[in-house]
Amino acid sequence: MDIVESQVESLLRKLTQLKQEIGKVIVGQEVIVEEMLVAMLAGGHCLLEGVPGLAKTLMVRTLSQALDLSFRRIQFTPDMMPTDILGTEILEEDHTTGRRFFKFNKGPLFANIVLADEINRTPPKTQSALLEAMQEFEVTYGGQTYPLDRPFFILATQNPIEQAGTYPLPEAQLDRFLLYIKIGYPSAEEETTILSHTTGTKRPAVQAVLGGPEIIRLQGLVREVSISEDLVRYVAELIRATRPDTTTHAYVKEWVRWGAGPRAGQALILTAKARALFHQRYAVVEEDIHGMALPVLRHRVLLNFKAEAEAISSDDVTRHLLKAVHRAGGVFK
Repeated sequence: MDIVESQVESLLRKLTQLKQEIGKVIVGQEVIVEEMLVAMLAGGHCLLEGVPGLAKTLMVRTLSQALDLSFRRIQFTPDMMPTDILGTEILEEDHTTGRRFFKFNKGPLFANIVLADEINRTPPKTQSALLEAMQEFEVTYGGQTYPLDRPFFILATQNPIEQAGTYPLPEAQLDRFLLYIKIGYPSAEEETTILSHTTGTKRPAVQAVLGGPEIIRLQGLVREVSISEDLVRYVAELIRATRPDTTTHAYVKEWVRWGAGPRAGQALILTAKARALFHQRYAVVEEDIHGMALPVLRHRVLLNFKAEAEAISSDDVTRHLLKAVHRAGGVFK
């Protein structure tokens, strides 16, 4: 038991070191980095949204450098085809026998960390090529199934401003992303530090601190983190409150078209467990659920036209429910 506990403590220390290594390059954005690491610990994928110049790509690349994993970057464009992502069969010849055969040439999706840069710039046909990989962790081509290496982590980016020539992600694919993370502008102090650190000659060296087997072990530990039945009921009540047909909240009925499904509850509990482990706790507290509610529900609560006209966001709905749906001694109010 002492050996197991020491191994767990060593892994948790490496999580702290991982955040420090990323901090050598990325100034500020601590919440964003934490949410990315929580998604990785929970075994899910992230959608990062932010205006150009906020270091989305740099953040993902720095994360890959701090992890001893294979990394591939896919730049999505309007003319990209599914085979550009998945791979394709090529005709080869055995020089000893002269026999010809087809061999599957794996595409850039076959990596531990995949950066899907500007994912909304490619047509839905190509976007849908990611669905099986994101959910089943495998790729099917020509009737043959090819498993992806674990851990497998997709981080997709998109620009919220320029919408000309883009293809909005369908709800089915959005739901495959465990977290939808929005990146904002840095503070004045952080921006000054960024300008100072990035316009000189020094380039910080990022060291790899975690490998694949260690990440898989951490992902297993996440599921062992305990959560009380009271908090599970709280999550269920919170998710059900987002649905206009079952909620008792007039706010939701007024602004929401479709609420979150059961997968949202699973994501909220799993990420709350990952957040608890990230903060070196072995049990989920209400703070963990509140901390992960926005990125979990942001893309799973669909608003109606009235909400869009009044500039009401899904975050507004979630914040309202976090205040309205609360518990006291295990009893919901």
